[in-house]
Order: sequence, then C-alpha cells, then structure tokens
Amino acid sequence: MNFKSKAGVAASVAGLLTLAACGGGAGASSGEAGSSSLGLVGFSVLEAANKPIIEGFEATEEGKGVGFETSYGASGDQSRAVEAGLDADYVHFSLEGDVTRLVDAGLVADDWNTGPTDGIVTQSVVALVVREGNPKDIQGWDDIVKPGVEIITPNPGSSGSARWNILGAWGHVIASGGSEDDAKAFLTKFFENTVALPGSGRDATTAFSSGNGDVLISYENEAILARAAGEEFDYVIPDDTLLIENPGAVLEDADPKAQAWLDYLLGKEAQTEYAKSGFRPLVDVDVEVEGANDPGNPFPEPPRLLTIEEDFGGWSETADRFFDEETGIVPAIQKATGKE
Repeated sequence: MNFKSKAGVAASVAGLLTLAACGGGAGASSGEAGSSSLGLVGFSVLEAANKPIIEGFEATEEGKGVGFETSYGASGDQSRAVEAGLDADYVHFSLEGDVTRLVDAGLVADDWNTGPTDGIVTQSVVALVVREGNPKDIQGWDDIVKPGVEIITPNPGSSGSARWNILGAWGHVIASGGSEDDAKAFLTKFFENTVALPGSGRDATTAFSSGNGDVLISYENEAILARAAGEEFDYVIPDDTLLIENPGAVLEDADPKAQAWLDYLLGKEAQTEYAKSGFRPLVDVDVEVEGANDPGNPFPEPPRLLTIEEDFGGWSETADRFFDEETGIVPAIQKATGKE
C-alpha cells in the first residue's frame, strides 16, 4: 500500500487540552492522577477511528499518564464552538477553513500548516455509497443525477464532508471538459435529486443505513468503516474524484503533550490505525483493510485525482466562491432548488 499525497511524517505547532463537550459525541480516557488531560475536538467521522489511536498513544512513553476529553460533531459547528469558547488543545477538522477560523481568532498559530504534511493529518477521497448489489447501476457522477435517483449528502452549511462532496461533483464536470454553466446545471440536478441533507457526515451515513436514498455521497473511509461494522452496502470510487485532506493543529497555549500527540498521529503506528478505519495513509503502511472493496489493495489510485490546490486554486478562493452565504455558487443553487 503506497498511496500518499503528503510526504514524510512529523509536524509541529503547540497545544494543550482541557474539556470538550459539545457536538455529536463526547467522552474521556483516563490517565494517571495528576497527569495531563488533552482536549480533542474533531469532526464526526473521526470518533471511531481515534479510539484505538488514543489507546496506542497512552501506551507510549510520551503518552504515559495522558488522558483525553473528546468532542465530535459537524466540522464547521465544532470549529465555531472552539472559537466561541469550547476548551480544546488539539483540533482535527474536515476543512482548512475550520482551522484558519481559529487562526484568525488568535487561537492557533499562523504557521500551523508549515510542517512536512502541510498540516494534513488524515486524507480520503469522495466516494459514492450504494445499496448492496448496486441496483441502480451507479458507476460514476453522471449516474447520480439521472431521474429517480435519490441522493443523501450532508448539509454544506454545517458539514465539511458536504463541501468535499459538492466540489467533487463540480470538478467532475470541469475535468470532463464542461463549462462552469454546465457545472452549475449539474449541481442543480444534484440538489434536485437530494432527498436529505443531514447535519454531518456521520449523520448522513446513519440516514442512508436507515434505508433512505439510493446513493450516499461520502468519504471513502466512512464507507469502509461502516462496511467493516456490518453495514450491507457497496461503494464506488468514480474515475475522477477529489482528494480529501483533513487538517489538524494544536492551540497556542498548550501542554507540551499536545505536540507529542500530533507527532504521534503523523507516525506509522497511528497512520496504520487510520488506514484500518479507511483513511488513505500519509506514509507507507502494510495492512489489510476490512470493509474495503479489496482488503489487500484497499486504496487504488483513481484514474484522475483532483485536488483543491491544483484544480480549484486553494481553499481561500474556493470557500468564498462556492460557499459564501450571500454570494456563493452553492447556496444560490440550494435556494433555487429549495434544498437549503
């Protein structure tokens, strides 16, 4: 298994912990009395993946006696909660903008993304999750906008996962030689076919698992993890899809153990655990991945892998152009289709 878009391992910043109890899920692991306790705030899909990684870190010399207070939920909601005062020492979000919001608030250093992975801690690709046996014969993006196909995707107003999904759809049209008007028409059909816009990526998976919709637009890792847990559905990686890069950072006023935690996340042991949960590892790992289409070769390279930097001009430009509430392309289409 050699898929990795960010070379190397190690990164720096600084951070500490505290509490963290808002959003989709919250919990704690116990360290020794009088030890450090790190506040971890992340997007919803990370919750299951982080449990064995926390245990692994606590078993290391650096992690001895360290406990965790965790909070998980929709990425944008979690970021806004930290900005508003939710105690956190380390944050791990779906989108770069959810970290830069905290940079602008003076909570995260402005050089958070200067390490060898550019601040990225996990990565995946946009996938199309379908019913077992793929009864609608969905093989790529064009199939999901056909009449009668019911789509579930998270709401881009709260979920970072949703924004990756929508940009994957837009990028498909442009990569296939279409114009921006063609891409807007495609997204219009996309939202017309959408039957549910749950608040987070995890909520969207739950809705699909409950029997709603024909296709769930999701992270590849979310599909793999759900299948490994016994969900009976299939997933398709489109020939042209978008690389999802999830950033992590420690906060400014931090316990030194927070930096040790971030360093651990970028190492082979933690990246192997992330791979077991379906994330495409940042370093070479050797592991079979239960729930993948091919457990022995779980992360094949798509024929065309789009990136935010190369195909959209980076997040600072993309966020405003596509998702600004007043002027963005996507909110306008949502409003026009009644899918806000």
